[in-house]
Amino acid sequence: MNVATSSNPSAVLRVRVTIWGGFALVLLLAPFAVTGGLALSILSQIGIAIVACLSYNMLLGQGGMLSFGHAVYTGLASFVAIHALNQVGQGWLSVPVSLIPLVGGLAGAGFAILLGFVTTRKAGTPFAMITLGIAELVFAMALMVPEFFGGEGGVSGNRTVGKPFLGITFGPPIQVYYLLAVYTFVCTAAMFAFTRTPLGRMLNAVRDNPERVEFVGYSTQRVRYLSFIMAGFFAGVAGGMYALQFEIATAEVVGAARSGAYLLFTFLGGATFFFGPIIGAVLMVLAGVLLSEITKAWLLYLGLIFLLMVMYAPGGVASLIMMNLRVAAFGRLRELLPTYAGLGAALLVVLLGAGAVVEMVYHLQLNDTAGPDLSYLGLQLSVRSALHWAAAWAVLATGVALLEWVRRPFARRWSAIQQDIETAQRSVESS
Repeated sequence: MNVATSSNPSAVLRVRVTIWGGFALVLLLAPFAVTGGLALSILSQIGIAIVACLSYNMLLGQGGMLSFGHAVYTGLASFVAIHALNQVGQGWLSVPVSLIPLVGGLAGAGFAILLGFVTTRKAGTPFAMITLGIAELVFAMALMVPEFFGGEGGVSGNRTVGKPFLGITFGPPIQVYYLLAVYTFVCTAAMFAFTRTPLGRMLNAVRDNPERVEFVGYSTQRVRYLSFIMAGFFAGVAGGMYALQFEIATAEVVGAARSGAYLLFTFLGGATFFFGPIIGAVLMVLAGVLLSEITKAWLLYLGLIFLLMVMYAPGGVASLIMMNLRVAAFGRLRELLPTYAGLGAALLVVLLGAGAVVEMVYHLQLNDTAGPDLSYLGLQLSVRSALHWAAAWAVLATGVALLEWVRRPFARRWSAIQQDIETAQRSVESS
């Protein structure tokens, strides 16, 4: 079976039109699938996170530049956008509110021009350390320069300033969502187009073999610098979108936690695939908004998930999807469905046991003032009950044993299918 559609331009075009059309349709219809202001706010935050994570992946995934300070550019752009919004309200700046994200984009590019020249002079570990130092410097300045950063309270604004355009005031959340959805789609398409430009291709080459790039006459520092500016622009757009959504910017938006979130969820989504950061952005918002409301130990869960992904799926969620799509393209996915069901059931048992243990430990160490009892999935557990501790550990041990029992035949079957696929591909290539 020949699945190489790259040799058929019309087929590739149809696939891309379908994907981008589906993406636009999801953005258009998403508000109709949810109800309530919180759900609409979550959708808007997902759009902001998509642009931010994709801009970060221009550095990490496409350029191999591990940055610990990407929030510097999204955060500083948020402050500039808020100040611009206030200037519009005072009549000193004649810019439509709908263009405030572009103001943030220009600010992000400006800061990238200023700071990126020094940052991109080095690669690898020195680059990462420089970005970390700049991030700490900017965060310290956020508390030292209240005239710009607003001190601990930050800077607030009002997105309803200016004259309404066709009745659009950007006061209702639905109007803000669709504005941010337009920016999300356009920026996503623009960043995908960047990967197909000569600069984008050269950035991949700098990531893979910088010595060869220098040998053929290109400056690796200049390629990194120009790409850094592009990433700063889109990061700034995300910062401007954030300013419109929340109408406030505080020191937290330039903090290390925000930069760490971009790194963590871009990796979890899959930095080696373009759509990976989109998955990571969705996970980032759901974790920060929903998971944090469910449990106070949500950061511990994120750390464990990150550890497991690094160990067993370093390509992220996107790599798991692509590997299974490859198997499905050769018509072999159906053979794995029963085993997947077994893996899912075993993993569910592991999660139930691990969750009970984590919640009980967390309650015992950090929340014991609330009493010995806690609620877990509708069950009342007591940290002072040896029976409850034994039951939690027993469920966890049972889940681990079941997972290992199902994993071994799955690994053998998966390996056999991969060998068959490689054989089929070699036979197609030789024919």
